Amino acid sequence: MPAILIRFSVLALIALLASCNSTMTNRGTTQYLEAFAPGAVPHSALYNQDMDSYWDGDGATGSPSVLIDLSDQKAYFYKGGTLVGVSALSTGDQKHPTKTGNFKVIQKDQWHKSNLYGDFVDAYGNVVVTNIDVTKDKPPAGTRFDGSKMHHFMRFTGGIGMHEGFLPGYPASHGCVRMPAHMAAIFFNNVSVNTPVTVRP
Repeated sequence: MPAILIRFSVLALIALLASCNSTMTNRGTTQYLEAFAPGAVPHSALYNQDMDSYWDGDGATGSPSVLIDLSDQKAYFYKGGTLVGVSALSTGDQKHPTKTGNFKVIQKDQWHKSNLYGDFVDAYGNVVVTNIDVTKDKPPAGTRFDGSKMHHFMRFTGGIGMHEGFLPGYPASHGCVRMPAHMAAIFFNNVSVNTPVTVRP
């Protein structure tokens, strides 16, 4: 193999590895959203990749409704009974199952943050302790609680709602319905308070 081709291949490999490394290190650390500690190896090659979501609802008419299917970890968005979008999900884990039943959107909060799960940070916003639960963990001196981001939050029962979050490829939340960021934004912009939400097993 010519030396110049070998050199090009080596440089391409280095660039690829650097790109992967930067992607990993730029992730947050709060396990509630990220589902792994810094430096840990993802459980599969499909880590946080979304192959299923789509939206065809722009211009569609009819009343919106959402069907959340826990068995296939997807949310189906309908307008006037016509399917116009699908989102991949990560719903509640075995200890914190997502409640099934018929609900309605009761609150929308674009910049919602958790009041239970997050990090303890110092006065400059640097994370001191990650993945904390305020009902169990006490803040070290000089720190404050910073709740996990749950942007584009669509509450439909109690403390449970659809929102932007990490998708590890299996149910992993504390009961909420995590969605890819772009799909959470789309769903948020197309539902209103009182939009029906059905959660089936």
